[in-house]
Amino acid sequence: MKNYKNIHLGKLIRMRVKEKGIEIRKICSSMNITEEELFATYELKSLDSEQILRWSKLLNYDFFRIYSQHLILYSPPVPDKESENLKEEKSSLPQFRKNIYTTEIIDFILELISKGKKTKREVIEEYGIPKTTLYKWINSRKKQ
Repeated sequence: MKNYKNIHLGKLIRMRVKEKGIEIRKICSSMNITEEELFATYELKSLDSEQILRWSKLLNYDFFRIYSQHLILYSPPVPDKESENLKEEKSSLPQFRKNIYTTEIIDFILELISKGKKTKREVIEEYGIPKTTLYKWINSRKKQ
């Protein structure tokens, strides 16, 4: 996937169905939907989380990860808690690290730089990627 900013889940589901070569009849039976509902799903930009979970299981693909990639790239940076004297927030929800860069994200970022769509500085500022991290990615890419 090349565009993590504008996610069209229906198109992605259609692509995955095609890749897996699953018959329409099997999909409709597994998802408990009609053919018309299946084709309507392909046109939807977003779906209910329960539906995404069912599609992820059926197609053996983590569609939620696409949204995680979006958050990594496009969510505003978390302010430095020491500089603002903020107390650490307590939450009963599970806590996840924001900066988990997958190979897809790294490839996406390096492609932006190599094709001249963004400079290194723009990538660092826009996506909040530490300078040392970006240069490690670039150097490891050169060694390959």
